[in-house]
Amino acid sequence: TQLQSMFQLKILGPLKYFFGLEIAKSSRGISLSQRKYTLSLLEDTGFLACKPSNLPMDPNLKLNLHDGDLLLDPSVYKRLIGRLIYLTISRPDITFVVNRLSQYMKEPRVPHLNVVHHLLQYLKYAPGQGLFFPAQSSLKLIAFTDADWASCVDTRRSTSGFCVFLGNNLLSWRSKKQPTVSKSSTEAEYRALSSVTSEVVWLRRLLLHFEIDIPFVMLFYDNRSTISLASNPAHHEGSKHIDIDHHFIREFVQSNVIRLVHVKSQHQVADVFTKAFPGPVFGKFIVKLGMINNYSPT
Repeated sequence: TQLQSMFQLKILGPLKYFFGLEIAKSSRGISLSQRKYTLSLLEDTGFLACKPSNLPMDPNLKLNLHDGDLLLDPSVYKRLIGRLIYLTISRPDITFVVNRLSQYMKEPRVPHLNVVHHLLQYLKYAPGQGLFFPAQSSLKLIAFTDADWASCVDTRRSTSGFCVFLGNNLLSWRSKKQPTVSKSSTEAEYRALSSVTSEVVWLRRLLLHFEIDIPFVMLFYDNRSTISLASNPAHHEGSKHIDIDHHFIREFVQSNVIRLVHVKSQHQVADVFTKAFPGPVFGKFIVKLGMINNYSPT
């Protein structure tokens, strides 16, 4: 109302559709999906009538740069990856797979395209899958982070993953190959911790604009040695090579902005952004991310 009194605005009514994003509101909360966009992608690729799969990627599959024949027309692969990247706006469940497949954009091969096709079969399984933001939720900022050490078979670089929640609402998530090789699992874990620390510090400042003051952030981690190293003010001889990340994280831990909490590996939600999982485990993590399918039969 205040904006309308100052500017000439055209009120379009409640938000329902915007650039492929479908928004549905109710007293329970808000759901965000890209069903129409997904169905359009499946139709354009000829997978609308395909056999669905309940997993985005085979957990036993190891992709690399050199196995298989080069694609005759790599532009097809690149266009598909571009459309899938846009789909990750509302589909954190495919973020890891899309991140892994995007690493082969330069010289895509037949096995890479086969994984894309398998991912399309997964999208056919539940095209209406999306995020749900419940109306009744706390205003506590919590985060999960993890790293899969030396997971890239070509470069031996690690994969970092994190997700940040405001109460039960998933705000931010990421799956990314680390820019350099980590000499130890501790170094890989520290890089993941540094990445999520930067994210939550930025989110705290952003939330202040909405008059939401977050005094501290609970950061759940499944590596006790990394938590101990981040909390200990003593400089360890074995951590010289990760000195900058060590001091960056420790500063926020000592000021109580970040509270590191150990969590068992089976409850580490961020794992879904670092590796592929079999069906039961994957399904459990997807529920914890707050994903629902509004179009599933009741």
